[in-house]
Amino acid sequence: MSRTVDAMLAAAAPAIWGSTYIVTTQMLPSGYPLTAAMLRALPAGLFLIVLTRQLPPASWLGRLFILGALNFTIFWSALFVAAYRLPGGVAATLGAIQPLIVLVLAKMVLDTPLTLRHLVAAIAGIGGVALLVLGPDARLDLVGVAAALVGAVSMACGVVLTRKWQPPVSALTFTAWQLTTGGLLLLPAALFYELPLPPLSITNVAGFVWLGLIGAALTTYFWFRGIERLGPAAVTSFGFLSPLTAVLLGWVILGEALTLPQICGALIVLVCVWLGSRR
Repeated sequence: MSRTVDAMLAAAAPAIWGSTYIVTTQMLPSGYPLTAAMLRALPAGLFLIVLTRQLPPASWLGRLFILGALNFTIFWSALFVAAYRLPGGVAATLGAIQPLIVLVLAKMVLDTPLTLRHLVAAIAGIGGVALLVLGPDARLDLVGVAAALVGAVSMACGVVLTRKWQPPVSALTFTAWQLTTGGLLLLPAALFYELPLPPLSITNVAGFVWLGLIGAALTTYFWFRGIERLGPAAVTSFGFLSPLTAVLLGWVILGEALTLPQICGALIVLVCVWLGSRR
């Protein structure tokens, strides 16, 4: 399969992740962030394990729980904390430093070349996301800022270690194992800190199915597959597509305004994605 197809599938993952906000706010019961994260990861992981019919060897469990914690448990938990304590624009802008962290970590851990083009794309992409989502109501909260930075560092470490720790299995099997371990780590937190879910409507169920099957199982497979075939440095710039999708969905579905600075930010994001993902 060509590099172009590999890149398009990898880019589809963060583009679809951009639908998380609108699905969560419009289709899920409010006030259950940890439960929603757990139901997004664990059923999807178990479904993929049944599909692939391959359990992880005992020697890999330690690494898998580390990867599951970095890519899902810590990242999603920090993401929800930041979303609750910061305006969405501030949280997204802070999270946009992730590609820059990935480039530095990939150089340190994988000895991946650190090129000027990738650095420019990562730094300019942060500015593009800021134009895209940062509004006049921006305010800083120490806990929220810390959570956003922890989430960015956690996901960046997960991306690099996913490439470093490649088991001799398919990307789909590797995805199944990581989603399951991440979901298992989220389960006690959801049970301890949150009340049981209320009776679910058809809309609620549809939202959970979308986030689990499409927003977790399929897209995480595309993402890990891209890391394996293209490398962290090429894949990480696709993360800028997530806030772009969120803004476009808000404009199309919720009738939110699309300003000139946002349009400029969107163009900058697209250019940075193109620069960062080139061979």
